[in-house]
Amino acid sequence: MADLSYLDAVILGVVEGLTEYLPVSSTGHLTITEKVLGLDVSDPAVTAYTAVIQLGAIAATLLYFFRDIVRFAVVWFRGLASAQVRKNPDYNLAWAVVIGSLPVGIVGFLARDLISGPLRSLWVVAAGLILWSIVMVVAERVYARYEARGTLRGEHSVGPIDGVVIGLVQCFSLIPGVSRSGATISAGIARGIDRVTATRLSFFLAIPALTAAGLFQAVEEKDGLSALGVGPVVVGVVVAFVVAYASIAWLLRFVASNTLMPFVWYRVALGVLLVVVLATGVMSAT
Repeated sequence: MADLSYLDAVILGVVEGLTEYLPVSSTGHLTITEKVLGLDVSDPAVTAYTAVIQLGAIAATLLYFFRDIVRFAVVWFRGLASAQVRKNPDYNLAWAVVIGSLPVGIVGFLARDLISGPLRSLWVVAAGLILWSIVMVVAERVYARYEARGTLRGEHSVGPIDGVVIGLVQCFSLIPGVSRSGATISAGIARGIDRVTATRLSFFLAIPALTAAGLFQAVEEKDGLSALGVGPVVVGVVVAFVVAYASIAWLLRFVASNTLMPFVWYRVALGVLLVVVLATGVMSAT
């Protein structure tokens, strides 16, 4: 991993920024890209680098939604001591984010060796891309029923129960190829939450999940990361930040008037291509 070039860092930063919030699996795309670049995906330092550059995407989320985050945080803290404030819909949404962030943190910590080891196989990525696409199709069909009945819910109706359900589903995103945003947005729309609100909620849930993962991996693999030098790490984080910020803005506009189906077809096509490439020996799975 010590020979990671600045070009590699830029490429990985772009891939992270583009795919972190699109429902196509950033981990899957980063794993594929690392293989193409000739990096050892089983190297703990590679895994750590993949997690650390996510901090750039998190920074983009914090900046993009800064006012919303401050509003939710203020209402949540005030609501802990005030029954009147607890009537504010933002209080329930804040609790949904807090509660929804716990499952993936617990499962991710307990299964960290499995996630950074056997699950880093490209066969797992291919399976995750294809099989979770089926879940996304089902979620869209359920959403269509809510839409037809005129019973879609907005941000002010999101509460702790939504946080529990979406948080549990988010645990599936620990499997490379599934996609964290793909899991959380699918869970949200399947509960009748409108696409824009479900997407925004997915962004909010990403903040604690990805921050914890990035910082934990940075501490766990600090020796491996230090071998890279500061330069490539900083470049990857900065590039991921810039690209992720643009991706957030684009995705919110896209889901306002489109379904998730274009992402489904892309995921299936990439998954099938990956299966062919692996089966023919063009690329190794690990």
